[in-house]
Amino acid sequence: MTVRKWRFEDILVISQLEKECFHGEEWSYKTLVGAYENPNTIGLVAEEYGEIIGYGCVTCVFENADFENILIVEQYRRGGRGRRLLYELLGECKSRGAEKVFLEVRVSNSAALGLYLSAGFAGLHARTRYYPDGEDCLVMQKSLN
Repeated sequence: MTVRKWRFEDILVISQLEKECFHGEEWSYKTLVGAYENPNTIGLVAEEYGEIIGYGCVTCVFENADFENILIVEQYRRGGRGRRLLYELLGECKSRGAEKVFLEVRVSNSAALGLYLSAGFAGLHARTRYYPDGEDCLVMQKSLN
């Protein structure tokens, strides 16, 4: 797997991956373009054999960074690709001067929770009924110091 910065021409593929992975809660093409054009947003894509199999984006403002989205296509999960993408994004945050990273994750997403906990994230608090279907999320934080 290779990881590189996203390019504008990647957005169409990324928007299709969003639809496949987030089923009704995906970011629109327009939202992805807005993120791409935001100078505070870092976007990376993961590729296998020249095909985009995942992506992640994080917004860094001063000492804080917020993970917006991270995904790996289902057939490529559980092989360390998500972990590598996560660590690449964390490295980008640190290089921009971020000291703390925050994210929200569904309380039912045990695979993502396990990944984030193993990467040093800790739960801060829950947001009840955060998602459109009423599910709660857990807000997590990691210190980069």
